[in-house]
Amino acid sequence: MNYFEAMVLGLVQGLTEFLPISSSAHLSIVGQLLGSGDPGAAFTAISQLGTEAAVLVFFGRDIVRIITRWAQSLAGRVPRDDPDARMGWLVIIGSIPIGILGYTLQDWIETDLRSLWLTATMLLVFALVIYAADRFAARVQRPKEMRDITWRDGILYGLAQSLALIPGVSRSGGTIAAGLFMGYNRETAARYSFLLAIPAVVGSGLYQVLKISDNAVPPEWGQIWVATGIAFVVALAVIAWFMRYITTHTFTPFVIYRIGLALVLFALLGTGVLVA
Repeated sequence: MNYFEAMVLGLVQGLTEFLPISSSAHLSIVGQLLGSGDPGAAFTAISQLGTEAAVLVFFGRDIVRIITRWAQSLAGRVPRDDPDARMGWLVIIGSIPIGILGYTLQDWIETDLRSLWLTATMLLVFALVIYAADRFAARVQRPKEMRDITWRDGILYGLAQSLALIPGVSRSGGTIAAGLFMGYNRETAARYSFLLAIPAVVGSGLYQVLKISDNAVPPEWGQIWVATGIAFVVALAVIAWFMRYITTHTFTPFVIYRIGLALVLFALLGTGVLVA
């Protein structure tokens, strides 16, 4: 990977991480089109540190308040049912499924699950899932908000997030769809999805940093950190835009895009332009 390819992949990561269109799918496809091949699970996980840094900046006040109140609840200084303290526990509990599955299925995640045939299939299938969730949400008379998230819903969110281990599903797409099916409004589904991703993505990224540091062949750290930095800047703008967009728009454009991308990907694989 040269620096130009790293810059392009960082741009792609930043643009796609928080939209329900699967960043891992786009990195794999663009990597092959650039000629450098699938950048791999390690590069994907580390570059996501940049996009999660954008979440920490954008939701910084909320995150500091949640962590502070959660810590104070442990010390008995605030009630354990305090909304922010409770949100801290919900994020922890919701992160357990992807932590367990990510560790136990690590070998599959880095090999078989990165097949572009599977990626194309998931792009198509979850386009229909997101469309159904969006239509369901439109019929909910009184959508639920952040304060309404229950322990059961937190676990269901976490299970939905774990589907993102399969490229093509989309972390935000899976969790937002789950939230809509559970009756939450779009903004709440997206906001909790972004907060929930922090422990899993940061943990995965740091794990991969340590893992590839021991490689016999030294990693291309310069290119990796360039991609991560670009991903941060772009993702910050995307989050701001996306949170405004979903207050007045449906997910239909993303559904159409996913279906179109899946069909193009099937064609490229069928003609041998891309290798699965």
